[in-house]
Amino acid sequence: MSHVSNDLAAVKGGSDAARIVVVKAWLNSQFEAVGREVPNVEYTHGNINHLYNLAIASQAKSQAATIVAKDFRRKASEYRAQGARVREILESAGMSQDSLPSDVVSSAQVVANVANLLNIRDTELSSFLVAMGDISLRKSEVEEKRAKAQMESNVLLDYTRKAIQKLTYLKKLLAELEDDVVVPCESLMENWKTNMEVMAIKEEQYKKKYKDSEIRWLKRQQDASEMLLKYNPKISHRDLVEMAEHRKELEKMTKPVLDALRSYQDLPPDIALASLAIEEKNRQFEAAERRLEEVLQSALETSDV
Repeated sequence: MSHVSNDLAAVKGGSDAARIVVVKAWLNSQFEAVGREVPNVEYTHGNINHLYNLAIASQAKSQAATIVAKDFRRKASEYRAQGARVREILESAGMSQDSLPSDVVSSAQVVANVANLLNIRDTELSSFLVAMGDISLRKSEVEEKRAKAQMESNVLLDYTRKAIQKLTYLKKLLAELEDDVVVPCESLMENWKTNMEVMAIKEEQYKKKYKDSEIRWLKRQQDASEMLLKYNPKISHRDLVEMAEHRKELEKMTKPVLDALRSYQDLPPDIALASLAIEEKNRQFEAAERRLEEVLQSALETSDV
């Protein structure tokens, strides 16, 4: 891997040709390490960049693994040397492993396992105390985080309960609104729809009657114009005064009829009765107008005589 590392350092940021050389060397080293042949690779620009980046990452991890392995080998040699020295001291003191009781050997093995579990390099009391202190600190941190998480969980649980209560209340309120508002509104809308249909029918009838009245009014204006054309200049002031008084009397006579007609502007729901009532009042009004015209005509004829 050293020649691959040197090549990587040499072609870093170089051309694709130099990177292909590095990639091929890296692939050969990797597949040779597992006893396999290098597969055929299409060296496109994208593949070259991808494989080159993999080679750089592999080289970095290989260097890190080499450093860690060297450190582990050094520590292992130190542990072996220290173990051999301790073994010599114990044997010189007559306390070799073979001469020790089985329970002592088991206890020593337990101490060694605990030391490995605590990740300490020896079985000194100070090392155990430091490791136990570190464990206590981590335990305290874990307990604090656990208490904080429990508090947050309780807060969230309280919010959730309140949200469920509000949701239940809103559902209940919605059901009450549907019962109190929607159903009456539906019936009210049906009533309004029926009233609108009746009003539409009345509107058509009123338009027709208005058109008929307008035609009659135009006819009456035409008749009045014709009467004005027949005006005799020999009519005296006295005749005009008498005609005006007679007109006032006729207006007093027709006023109740007009008031009655105005009261029929708001027709009852029964359209047939309303139509009959309007026709009756129209006949009365037309009879009164004819009578007025006859009186005026007779007055004009009298003045001509």
